[in-house]
Amino acid sequence: MRRAILILVPYLWLLALFLVPFLIVLKISLSDAELSIPPYTPKLDLTAGWAGIKEFLAGLDFENFEFLTTDDLYWKAYLSSLQIAVISTVMSLLVGYPIAYGMANAPDHWRPTLMMLVILPFWTSFLIRVYSWMGILSTEGYLNQLLIGMGLISEPLTILNTNTAVYIGIVYTYLPFMILPVYSALERMDASLLEAAEDLGCSRITAFWLVTVPLSRNGIIAGCFLVFIPAIGEFVIPSLLGGSRTLMIGKVLWEEFFNNRDWPVASTVAVILLLILIIPIILFQRNEQKQREAEG
Repeated sequence: MRRAILILVPYLWLLALFLVPFLIVLKISLSDAELSIPPYTPKLDLTAGWAGIKEFLAGLDFENFEFLTTDDLYWKAYLSSLQIAVISTVMSLLVGYPIAYGMANAPDHWRPTLMMLVILPFWTSFLIRVYSWMGILSTEGYLNQLLIGMGLISEPLTILNTNTAVYIGIVYTYLPFMILPVYSALERMDASLLEAAEDLGCSRITAFWLVTVPLSRNGIIAGCFLVFIPAIGEFVIPSLLGGSRTLMIGKVLWEEFFNNRDWPVASTVAVILLLILIIPIILFQRNEQKQREAEG
């Protein structure tokens, strides 16, 4: 009985916070847009019982899903979001791995402090941190003032309202999600394996690529998924740092909901985005399961 209750709690959590909202969004995606409050007419009437369900299934159509294929905006937004998410994930790995490696090789008494410095940005509001980057990257911002003061440039650089600013914002925001799993994997690594590799003739660089990187693979995979999954649906960062030139599906979704008030199309966009994210989520769960089995 206790085991059943323990298993039931997370399933109820997923049912209430994932499955039910998804079914509501799916229901709206199969509805018709109307000039009303709410701005759609549902085709599924649950109050009519099985008769309403049969009527809904008989007249079921995927008009909103077909509409997305007729407009280049949506598939371009999906591809652009995918590109930005992949590049941001790679950049986060290139920046985060050396930091995690340095933390794992730091003296024991320094590690809690370094860990606190990595987590410290979470103590500040996410929105405030993004707004601060607007002040740093703007034409009159601190970055351009610093570069001009050092004599590296003669006129301000245009960074804000470009994809470059979006990359900076995403990497900065999600960098801890890359550092922490990589650090966890590196911290558990047996240092004697590196010594054995060097005794067998490997240089430090060769031992790093042949021993350290493979042993930290699980942390790298986990970090990449933790950055990629939220980055592909990001809305705040491209809206504030990317401006109108940056095309991401999160912005399109917000505009359909609040500007166009086309809830069925917006829900359709959300459903497709969720279906796209299911693939990396399943891969991430399988990687975590394999890691737990290997540790057990």
